[in-house]
Amino acid sequence: MGSGQVTSTSELFDFQGKHVTVAGLGVSGVPAAKVLHARGAIVTVVNDGDDARAREQAAELRALGITVRLGDGATLPEGTELIVTAPGWKPDKPLFTAAAEAGVPVWGDVELAWRLRGPDAAPWLAVTGTNGKTTTVQMLASILKAAGLRTAAVGNIGVSLLDVVLGEERYDVLAVELSSYQLHWAPSLRAHSAAVLNLAPDHLDWHGSMEAYARDKGRIYEGNRVACVYNVEDKATEDLVREADVEEGCRAIGFTLGTPAPSQLGVVEGILVDRAFVENRQKNAQELAEVSDIDPPAPHNIANALAAAALARAFGVPARAVREGLKAFRPDAHRIAHVADVDGVAYIDDSKATNTHAAEASLAAYESIVWIAGGLAKGATFDELVAKSAKRLRGAVLIGADRALIRDALARHAPEVPVVDLDRTDTGAMLQAVTEAKRLAQPGDTVLLAPACASMDMFTNYNQRGDAFAAAVRELGA
Repeated sequence: MGSGQVTSTSELFDFQGKHVTVAGLGVSGVPAAKVLHARGAIVTVVNDGDDARAREQAAELRALGITVRLGDGATLPEGTELIVTAPGWKPDKPLFTAAAEAGVPVWGDVELAWRLRGPDAAPWLAVTGTNGKTTTVQMLASILKAAGLRTAAVGNIGVSLLDVVLGEERYDVLAVELSSYQLHWAPSLRAHSAAVLNLAPDHLDWHGSMEAYARDKGRIYEGNRVACVYNVEDKATEDLVREADVEEGCRAIGFTLGTPAPSQLGVVEGILVDRAFVENRQKNAQELAEVSDIDPPAPHNIANALAAAALARAFGVPARAVREGLKAFRPDAHRIAHVADVDGVAYIDDSKATNTHAAEASLAAYESIVWIAGGLAKGATFDELVAKSAKRLRGAVLIGADRALIRDALARHAPEVPVVDLDRTDTGAMLQAVTEAKRLAQPGDTVLLAPACASMDMFTNYNQRGDAFAAAVRELGA
């Protein structure tokens, strides 16, 4: 790790009279425009779309005296001194090309929140990774609360950092989930400690390459003060730590499902142990919790718990609070959720497994599986996933627009596995999928919805897909 001198507070920015362009309405754009306007900036909002929702939001902002341009997100408004963008806007948009040519800086909503923190603001414990971010941040918040700290799980988890930073409530520390998009647009962010959970190809259409995606994820380590937490089993995360420019004395802390080396957290005979934040870590280890304290105790969820524990320990949290926090934590819906047992078969809803990396972790948690998969592939390929999981598959039921890609991978790497290919997208499709899965399953098996694909071809979102699965299982059980 480099040890450049990085200050923990970012330079204050005076918005009074500054011409600021906000790119995009929506969840982050509207609050950003209001906050900037309230601080005396001359705000223009530009938005690609011009639908009913956009017009409604535009009317609300115009009533405050904010200029809004709908249907034109490409042109840089004259006199712009700063752009604040919604995180989803791709870096190659013409607006940003024009900004670069004019020497205009671009910030995301996270950068804006970071810049607007007060002098006594709560430090950030930050988490990113391809999968597991939300669960890890929620586990971390649960541990911090068990230690008696005032905290909140915020960021990409759906709680606006701007609202938290500018709100009345005072916090001791924040558990912050950050996406690769948010990190791309947050150049001055400096966390107390941060973790990259894992790295697998995702959002490459946005970033342009795996290298660019990894680089943006790695920004989370820049300027860390106490710990850069990485995944021992995922060398790419350790490489990002090595490349990071951190404060003097910041440590690299690994987490592993195996026996931990010094400066790592790991698992020994069903016990989560810490060999990083203890006296004489060459010889000593601190027991933190039992694997049975984690719900559910699937391998990737144990890894999430270890990462959360590492960040909490970096903040000085006692071992007792790690156990209490993990025992109190309950995962969100559609994350390896046990729906029911029917005729000796377990039905598991992991609709949140919307990419191959998440599906691989889900499949690794069970021994004999009837797999329900398919949806929108988003450019993914399935050969590696199927090859790694083939020995666990009792059967597969395929749904959705890109199911042929999975079917072909199964034919190549698991030709003996029976496959049911459902060519329907109506509301009854999930019930038929579950019925077919029941036919293939035997007592002791797991029917697992881990689609490895996005849901928008058949459902509004992964939540609706998971709800449809649960409803179908209940109908089957009845």
